[in-house]
Amino acid sequence: MRRRHRRPILESMTYLLLYLAYATGLLIVLSSRGVTSRVAVPGVQIPVTSKVLIVGATGGTGRALVLQALARQLQVTALVREPARLGFTHPSLTMIRGDVRSLATVQAAVRGQDAVICALGHRRFFYPTRILSVGTRNLLRAMEAHGVRRFVCQTSLGIGSSAGRMGLYYTLFVIPVVLPFYFWDKSRQERLIADSKAEWVIVRPVALTHAAATGQCRHGFDIGSLMLTRRIARDDVARFMLDQLSSNQYLFRAVGVSA
Repeated sequence: MRRRHRRPILESMTYLLLYLAYATGLLIVLSSRGVTSRVAVPGVQIPVTSKVLIVGATGGTGRALVLQALARQLQVTALVREPARLGFTHPSLTMIRGDVRSLATVQAAVRGQDAVICALGHRRFFYPTRILSVGTRNLLRAMEAHGVRRFVCQTSLGIGSSAGRMGLYYTLFVIPVVLPFYFWDKSRQERLIADSKAEWVIVRPVALTHAAATGQCRHGFDIGSLMLTRRIARDDVARFMLDQLSSNQYLFRAVGVSA
C-alpha cells in the first residue's frame, strides 16, 4: 500500500521538476536573446521632434502616448488597424488605417516623421506569432529609407539583462505558461532594434496597470524584483517614453521602468 501511495507523489515531483527545468530553460534563453545595453555613443545630436508616428495607438500604452503627445503640441500620426477603437479625434491627429505587417503601409506612415514610438501588442498568446518582430522590422526599414532617426519602443522587463526581474509569479508561471510565444517574439523584436541603424531606446516596464498616473517613474538597469511583481501605470510609461524623444540618457540602451 505504501508503494501505491508513493507512486503518485513521485510522479507529481517528476512533473514539477520537469516544469521547473522548462521554466528555468526559458528564462536562460530569454536572458541570452534579449538586448544587453551597450555604451552610448557620445555626441549624438538630439533630433528636433514636431511630428511623431505612434504604432499600437489603440492599446493601453498607445492611447496614453497619443493623448500625451497631443498635449505636448506634437503633430501625431497613428497607424491603427481599426481607427474607431481609438475613440477620439483631434486637429493635430492623423490616423492611417493599416497593418504594421505591411511594409507599403508602414512606409507611407513613416514618411515625413521626425520620430517613431512603438507600443505594439496583441492578445495572440497561445500560438507562435511574429507580429511584434515583423512589424518592428518594417518600421526600422522604413525609418532607414526615409531618414527618420529616433525610435522608442516598449517591450517588457523579463528579457535580456532584465530576465527574472518580473518576480517569481511571472518568471515561474505567467511567462512560461501564458506568454512564452509573446516573450519569444519580444526577444526577436529587441534584437532587431539593437542591430538597426536607428537611434533607439528600449523601454521595459514592469507589469502594466490602468491605474491613474502617479507622475513618478523609477528608471534604470536594476528595476523590478526577483521575488515580487512590481507595477506601473500605463500613463507613467507613456510619459517616460515621450521624454526619450528629447533625451540621450538611455540612447542605445534597454531601460527598466517601475512605479
